[in-house]
Amino acid sequence: MLDKNKCTLYSGGLRGAECAFGEIAEKFGIKEVTLSFEGMSPEREAGLQILSTEELKRGDISMELVSKMMHRTYYETDKIRKVLQVIFHMVNNGHQVFAVGSIQQDNTVKGGTGWAVELAKVFNRPVSVYDQQAGQWFSWQNNSWQKDTPKIEYDTFVGSGTRNLTDAGRAAIENLFKASFSA
Repeated sequence: MLDKNKCTLYSGGLRGAECAFGEIAEKFGIKEVTLSFEGMSPEREAGLQILSTEELKRGDISMELVSKMMHRTYYETDKIRKVLQVIFHMVNNGHQVFAVGSIQQDNTVKGGTGWAVELAKVFNRPVSVYDQQAGQWFSWQNNSWQKDTPKIEYDTFVGSGTRNLTDAGRAAIENLFKASFSA
């Protein structure tokens, strides 16, 4: 079992799943790093790090490529670009990615959460999604989503997800931490 005192959660601290990941991490005594940018107001600010313009640029990507990978259209706006850049830094720092949301028919995950999931796939990181509609965890294995009961297995990990967190989604996050850190 991992030593929770050596673990770090990376998130954006936004309302919903990211805030819940942080609150539950705090209950378990796990260090948090909340990544953001000037002008964004995360709900949770534990371990807040405001990324500079130069740091954000390291996570830059073509919006055309994002649209192609996500199978939907993303329009060029400064805010969405910065959000995607922050997500890059979250996934780049975390060796395992957990998200709460909705897996789509095309195997992407709905919303901005989907970018964290796609980057995890590209970076070859273990990635698990709690699909609130299905009421089940799934992990990306052998190029498809497989039902799973994941555990946090790396000392750096990402917590991302929907702003519309359900009670079942929150319970899934709580159970993930319990299974990973309780003796």
